[in-house]
Amino acid sequence: MTVLVDSAPVQASRRRSARHRRWLAAVLMGALAAAFAAAMSLGDFPVPLSGIVRSLLSPLTGLTDRGVDFIVLQVRLPRAILAILSGAAFGLAGITFQTLLRNPLASPDIIGISRGASAAAVFCIIILGWSGLAVSIGAFAGAILTASAIYLLAWRQGATPYRVVLIGIGMDAVLIAIISYIFTRARINEVQQAMAWLVGSLNAARFNDIAVLALAMLVLLLALAPLLRNLDPLELGDDTARSLGAPVEPTRLGLMLVAVGFAAFATAAVGPVGFVAFVAGPLARNLLKGAGRGFLHAALVGALVMLVSDLVAQHLLPMTQLPVGVVTGACGALFLLWLLMASGRSGRVN
Repeated sequence: MTVLVDSAPVQASRRRSARHRRWLAAVLMGALAAAFAAAMSLGDFPVPLSGIVRSLLSPLTGLTDRGVDFIVLQVRLPRAILAILSGAAFGLAGITFQTLLRNPLASPDIIGISRGASAAAVFCIIILGWSGLAVSIGAFAGAILTASAIYLLAWRQGATPYRVVLIGIGMDAVLIAIISYIFTRARINEVQQAMAWLVGSLNAARFNDIAVLALAMLVLLLALAPLLRNLDPLELGDDTARSLGAPVEPTRLGLMLVAVGFAAFATAAVGPVGFVAFVAGPLARNLLKGAGRGFLHAALVGALVMLVSDLVAQHLLPMTQLPVGVVTGACGALFLLWLLMASGRSGRVN
């Protein structure tokens, strides 16, 4: 009888949490839809909502307007879709690392994963003279190699979260030094090309990049789903997780590979856009207020941050389009300062 009485408040709490998760997801999707409409409409040639809908449906209806269709379908649509997909991928990478390592500072752009992609891309551009798709492939390989090095260096009969974060921060510093050294050997035009890639931009969005990123995300999501089942015991600590029968190291390695995959494919598509992975998870969890882990919500927040940041980058200054990484870097740095100040007041990083 006691169990029945005690279970009622628990079930009510779970229902409230589920409602809050659904409500928040709906709000974030609505905000993302509004931002998408703004991205398709705003520009030097404004397009009304009716024109956007007509262009998007033109392959089905046959109603075409060449000028509007070119702007909507060839210029703005791939940019907006790539912003949403890459932002979601960065958000999923960030919250996976932060949950796995139990540290909100443990995102790919803090622990060296994104920097590994950057170093590889700079090496490809300046030393090898590559460009285009080859640089993206090199960046992807750099992220994978950096993550592998961090994991191996952190291994001491297991890779503890504390060691992974510390070694990742150290690896990030080493990679910064490598990038600086490569720059000293470069000509000015090569430095300009490398810097344009390092900031991160959606200016060269193409449907080929979208197809590759979408397919990669689908595979990674299918791999992530079964791994999340072992995350609850893993969050209780390695010893407790082992006592509960959870496969600690296989789960940790699998989650790290999936997170690196999200970060690597997104970086290969748009460059190392800073702080999107870092802010998506904490923002999602603050909005959830303890009503779940927030993986879906972090993906939505990441997509929204990337799309809104690109809108700001395009329209903040007249006659000038900033790379999206400039906006995310500025906002992310402010968020990092706020997080550190909040942790200083509370004595810990939430």
